[in-house]
Amino acid sequence: MPPPWFTSVLEPITCAATTRLRRLRAVSISADDLIHLRRCADLARIALQGGDEPFGSLLVDDRGAVRFEDHNRVKDGDATRHPEFAIARWAVANMTPPQRASSTVYTSGEHCPMCAAAHAWVGLGRIAYAVSAAQLTQWRQDWGAPRSPVAALPITRVAPGTVVDGPAPELAVTMKALYQKAFGR
Repeated sequence: MPPPWFTSVLEPITCAATTRLRRLRAVSISADDLIHLRRCADLARIALQGGDEPFGSLLVDDRGAVRFEDHNRVKDGDATRHPEFAIARWAVANMTPPQRASSTVYTSGEHCPMCAAAHAWVGLGRIAYAVSAAQLTQWRQDWGAPRSPVAALPITRVAPGTVVDGPAPELAVTMKALYQKAFGR
């Protein structure tokens, strides 16, 4: 067993190394992540019930507190009113750069290129998503739905320095059902 002074000296080094490591590689979806991703699915359901596309997202700080949540609001014609974009704007107005960097954005569907860029530009931290853009693209194709006007790029192609985790297989059936109601034929 190391002496107490050794642990107190090593702890800040370990925390810094862990933070750097998390930036370099993705960590898996945890049980806590699933709780937040289920809330994103609930927000997506609320959006769909309101006549909008089923996407929901939330911003969680490094202590686990939900700081902001929203769902898609594109039904009135402004296709930029994605919840991830709203999170980026809210975070700039309400959080310091270190707070943004240590936060996690949870979302029902992988960020589109617009939202991934906004996320990176404002310096938000990790992203965890329930369903990938590739999954949604495939489902839309299977249903004969029109293609998205924007390429379905992975987040890391748009924001290569961002730690990204997903998809969450536990939510695939739930999200597919919501998407089929919105985009299926």
